[in-house]
Amino acid sequence: MSLQTDYRERVRARPRHPDTWVFFDGEFARYHDVHIGVMTHALHYGTGCFEGIRAYWNAEREQLFLLQAPAHYQRLHRSARILRMDLPYSVDELVELTVELLRRNEYRVDTYVRPLLFKSVEQIGVHLHGLADSFLIYTAPMGNYVDVENGIRCMVSTWRRVPDVSLPARAKITGAYVNSAFAKSEALENGFDEAIVLTQEGHVSEGSAENLFLLRDGVFVTPPVSDDILEGVTRNLVIGLIRDELKMPLVERSIDRTELYTCDELFLCGTGAQVSPVVEVDRRPIGDGTVGEFTQELQGLYFSAVRGDNPKYEHWTIPVY
Repeated sequence: MSLQTDYRERVRARPRHPDTWVFFDGEFARYHDVHIGVMTHALHYGTGCFEGIRAYWNAEREQLFLLQAPAHYQRLHRSARILRMDLPYSVDELVELTVELLRRNEYRVDTYVRPLLFKSVEQIGVHLHGLADSFLIYTAPMGNYVDVENGIRCMVSTWRRVPDVSLPARAKITGAYVNSAFAKSEALENGFDEAIVLTQEGHVSEGSAENLFLLRDGVFVTPPVSDDILEGVTRNLVIGLIRDELKMPLVERSIDRTELYTCDELFLCGTGAQVSPVVEVDRRPIGDGTVGEFTQELQGLYFSAVRGDNPKYEHWTIPVY
């Protein structure tokens, strides 16, 4: 097979996206009508920032619930400031655009929303200032990112988290996720489901794309924002559930690697991962090697809230229809 033939076969094998509605540079357009140039700055240098937002379909109520959209767009504005980018819409306007986009696409399944702000100028040169920006939002159906029922097996990655002084984790910068991709691929190719990364100093930071919580001696512990973690939207929701619903103590402090091996329960959380129990780290079982009691309770509380089934947490979501 020639190189040209092989390339054509690989192109044909790429997933084909349905011609859904997207929002791009101030207009609603069809997916296949949006084109981005091959010289786009963000493509070559990772100069963009993004969010991941979920919308949950409740079949009984025939309603799609958009989760924590204002919080995500507030964080996108913060990321834009760090990257010297201009996001020309307020948080309220961004929420309205997202709801309209979901309505146009008429989803009746769990859905993922991806806003992306990126340097769209087509030129060579590594810098941030004085470059034109573009903004888009697209959506796609999305189920579970990892196994949230039976638990996942993790390894501590040999790749360290990039520190704030080099590439700040509190901004969701597109280029920064190469660091996560190294860790995730290493884990998958070694037979695990997910990676846990350490800081340069050797403290536990987070998963490849999730925040981390452990339970030890009746106390939940999660790394502080100063340990190079993303300031997670789901992390904040889970902290509230632990304190308000479980009525259990929680501390934010640095975690040593060996604490992962000796904790009673462990889970990862994030918009994509949701609340994902960890049952094994580096081939060492967590607790008895099954999903922990309190993690399971947190899962139930979380999914009830995000699907609009718990009136106490209706402020978490926005009904789309």
